[in-house]
Amino acid sequence: MRKAKDGKELKLPEEDQGNRNMALMEAALYVAGRPLDLKTLGSITRLRSKRKIQSIARRLMSEYKRRNTSIEILELEDQRFVLQLKTEYSSRVGRLAVRPLLSMGPLKTLSYVAYRQPVSQKQVIEARGGHAYGHIKALRDMGLIECEKDGKTRTIKTTDYFADYFGLSHDPKLMRRQLGRIFDDLTKRT
Repeated sequence: MRKAKDGKELKLPEEDQGNRNMALMEAALYVAGRPLDLKTLGSITRLRSKRKIQSIARRLMSEYKRRNTSIEILELEDQRFVLQLKTEYSSRVGRLAVRPLLSMGPLKTLSYVAYRQPVSQKQVIEARGGHAYGHIKALRDMGLIECEKDGKTRTIKTTDYFADYFGLSHDPKLMRRQLGRIFDDLTKRT
């Protein structure tokens, strides 16, 4: 809100307020670096109507599509939105990232868990080798996976934080399909 000379707040015209809310959402998505739900976007814009929040987010998404840049905004199936680099640019510029989240070994272990979850620790070790014990510990410490002990068996699955961080569904079946498409895209490029 703008302030008048006497210090009172001036109400912005509806179009200016809509553009300001869109800019706030864009800033929030950029800073978060992960998917944000309607409640979070509403708290940033100070809007309460989920319909209005979703409408503004979809307008922002359309604006990015119109610009046709390397950055996109996606709406995930559970009414979350994410600002991300389009996959076709990731392989070319990924090495410029300040510090990758994971080195190749733990990333492969995480991919195995995410695609096959819930999976026993024994299966992970058989597939990835004894070094995967260290990967599992590191991934658990990062909050990307969780382990549940059922008798002698330890079952591993990804966390909601993992899904949010990588812009994937929280539903394991849908996540598996999303990962399958990503893996297919990667193999087509190599």
